[in-house]
Amino acid sequence: MMQMVQLAIADSAYANAVREALARSCACTVETVVRPDPARQCVLVLDEEAFESLSRPVSNPERVVLITRKDPQLLAEAWEAGLVSVVSDHDPLSTVMLAIMAAFLRVGKPHAAAARAISPNPSVGPAEIAPASRNSGPKRCKFH
Repeated sequence: MMQMVQLAIADSAYANAVREALARSCACTVETVVRPDPARQCVLVLDEEAFESLSRPVSNPERVVLITRKDPQLLAEAWEAGLVSVVSDHDPLSTVMLAIMAAFLRVGKPHAAAARAISPNPSVGPAEIAPASRNSGPKRCKFH
């Protein structure tokens, strides 16, 4: 099955660079869009403006790659939305490509616990703690 990317980046030079890198690196269909369609089963590569246009909660946030400034407010919004892949607009193109390739691996898989483990999403329960009744005292080894 051919993988697909929706590319929603307002900076046309940057969008073209990402598109060309994807054409060289993988067999995928790249669709340039003004507003991404999260209902489609694909990777979404977004800039800040396109990310802001998404309704919350973000559907399948593990497949979104956000390219943004290192603005604490924007990074907090990405964290709250459960995004896994956030790269800086000053990162090398190879870093952006790595984030996109990782998102390809997550597309089509059920909401994996690993992808949600770092999310502040309240649906993820707390980690279990070992029972307090375990004897954690010194252990003795027998040598024969």
